[in-house]
Amino acid sequence: MSNKVRKAIIPAAGFGTRLFPSTKVVKKELFPIIDRDGRAKPIIQIIVEEAVRGGIEEIGIIVQPSDRQVFEEFFKVPPKPELFNKLSPENQEYSHYLQTLGERITILTQAEQEGYGHAVFCANEWANNEPFLLLLGDHVYTSDTDRCCASQVLEVYEKVGQSVVALTIMPGEIIHKAGCVTGILQDSEGIVSVTQLYEKPTLEYARQHLHIQGMPKDQFLAVFGMYVLEPQIFEYLGEHIHNNIREKGEFQLTSCLDKLRENEGITGYLVKGQYFDTGMPEFYRQTIIDFPNAVR
Repeated sequence: MSNKVRKAIIPAAGFGTRLFPSTKVVKKELFPIIDRDGRAKPIIQIIVEEAVRGGIEEIGIIVQPSDRQVFEEFFKVPPKPELFNKLSPENQEYSHYLQTLGERITILTQAEQEGYGHAVFCANEWANNEPFLLLLGDHVYTSDTDRCCASQVLEVYEKVGQSVVALTIMPGEIIHKAGCVTGILQDSEGIVSVTQLYEKPTLEYARQHLHIQGMPKDQFLAVFGMYVLEPQIFEYLGEHIHNNIREKGEFQLTSCLDKLRENEGITGYLVKGQYFDTGMPEFYRQTIIDFPNAVR
């Protein structure tokens, strides 16, 4: 199946335990970052804007049921009149922009936090058997070209006609923190024929099984935090959930991606850009410093 991708899914239903205690009062997807335009934006807005720049028409954000209201209010509800009237004309106009952005957004819920794969599966009915862009709820992205990262990945999908996993080069000392892939580099444009996906490998495992010919020692291809997936992924996620197939107590995405690869094929793409992980204190701090100045 190969269609124009109209929809994006952003899971945002985690507890944010690594950012405790701030996440007792503020969802990690709502933590602020100063964007390049000088505005203090919540992380989720920057991710949504990345999808929109890529040409996405509809966005499903998956949240805990108790958090639905705060996300709805941010994107869809104007400030109360007493606050709105205090805003500058520019910010009043920007408030209208947020509601326009909100018209593209559907808030979905994950009733129980059963893992990343389970969160994605909660968008099954909303996706309506269409391919979709999947973005992590705690990653923001900058491009090294005039095309945003989402546009790059979507263009590869249209070219190859199968699911695409966005990739970045990662040194061995931190590969245990990320999903990793191996395969065959097809060309100088960073296209990879993926032969295995593996979640958070040890360095020893990565050295033995995940190194790609032609890459320097102890450099690997790690998941960038962005995918374009065919709707068949929901079949494999549903099978794992129905049969209670868990990894480390949760329903994971990576093992289902590997099944998708076996049966349908997956292409990897080395993105011309970088991602910023905001899910841990040290990474969030570095994002605040580096993100506003990164090339886009």
